[in-house]
Amino acid sequence: MFTLGYSFRPWETSTSIAPGRSILQYVRETASAYGVDRLIRYGHRVAGADWSSETSLWTVEVIRDAGPSVTITCSFLFVCSGYYRYDEGYSPEFPGQESFAGPIIHPQHWPADFDASGKRIVVIGSGATAVTLVPALACTAEHVTMLQRSPGYMAVLPDTDAGFDTLVSRHVPRRLAGVVSRWKGIARALLSYQISRRSPEKMKSILRHQVMKRLPAGYDVEKHFQPKYNPWDERLCIVPNGDLFKAIRSGGADVVTDTIDTLTPAGIRLASGAELAADVVVTATGLNLLLFGGMDLRVDGVPVDPSQKVTYQGMMLADVPNLAFAIGYTNASWTLKIDLVVHYVARILRHLDRSRHTTVTPVAPADVGDLRPLIDLTSGYIRRGIDQMPKQGGHAPWRLHQNYPRDVRMFRLSRLHGKGLRFSGRSATPRSGTPERAAAS
Repeated sequence: MFTLGYSFRPWETSTSIAPGRSILQYVRETASAYGVDRLIRYGHRVAGADWSSETSLWTVEVIRDAGPSVTITCSFLFVCSGYYRYDEGYSPEFPGQESFAGPIIHPQHWPADFDASGKRIVVIGSGATAVTLVPALACTAEHVTMLQRSPGYMAVLPDTDAGFDTLVSRHVPRRLAGVVSRWKGIARALLSYQISRRSPEKMKSILRHQVMKRLPAGYDVEKHFQPKYNPWDERLCIVPNGDLFKAIRSGGADVVTDTIDTLTPAGIRLASGAELAADVVVTATGLNLLLFGGMDLRVDGVPVDPSQKVTYQGMMLADVPNLAFAIGYTNASWTLKIDLVVHYVARILRHLDRSRHTTVTPVAPADVGDLRPLIDLTSGYIRRGIDQMPKQGGHAPWRLHQNYPRDVRMFRLSRLHGKGLRFSGRSATPRSGTPERAAAS
């Protein structure tokens, strides 16, 4: 939470991996403290946006949950929708699932009244959702099985920061202690990623040792916890306090590595011929990618295909005026990158105000280097949706570095001019104070 929290309002408790209710309270309090909650239009979904070169304005089409659709005009469009589809998760069709007698639940649509007491539960998946759900369900369920097609890397971290408590006990202000813990978390994540990329065998050994010492003697770590890819080719799962391994040691949970042959009325038959009895099946099979919330983007009426565009600093599309989007890190806390992107957008807006320019457009050079996917991971959800994502180039500012200290220099200290941005147009009056300054999806 020290790195996920906002830089301008540091997380001020020692709980570094916090429950959802605490995070929600923190977000709500921050929004209220800065007046953001009074600016949000709930029940609105952006369907499309069209840039007009003649007026230097975006016209944003908005569908409302209640009432007719509306349009909003703005001089700068900042899309803050991430890249996941949140109204539905990825739900593959399993053979025989219509015959299963119990409920099949996707975590994206978790029933508020679900009671795991006394139930045999199979959780399909091996990502962060499954790793979190299994020990939580095992507290009350009769038994929980995590069924995975292949293993992923897991790292154990405590859910509290003892260093934070030590600083506070020495009369260091809580806010300052939070800042220190934030930078400690940044350094640890960066070091882990660099070791994974430069010495993958060393990181494999570290992660394997973490797992082995927390599992019963003789446990088949090779089969269930040793992936065939290198660390950080896919996301690394965090196991708070080793809870998953505690559940396995207690007998309340186990891990099965196999593929599904078919669902049966009483459970799941595996390709090996083994059968898993289940009262409930949880499909922790991940999410789908959805760029810009699915909005239809146009420039002067001409559709924009983001997958055919190269990104400027991972936050703007080449040749698309007055548009920015917020996408975080894949190898560190999402908020770290978002904080830098927001700061950079604010710099651009201030420059537009001071210079009285109306338009800023990223213009890619003739040679941006070898194009590659914007998200450099091989996870299933990335492979399924990477075709809709824009590209990154081979060198800055068209390439992402996944390196926070380096990005701090680039986003906060680099010059706006001469780095691929073209400012144009001229406003007769200063633009600060425009009623609809920006729209977000």
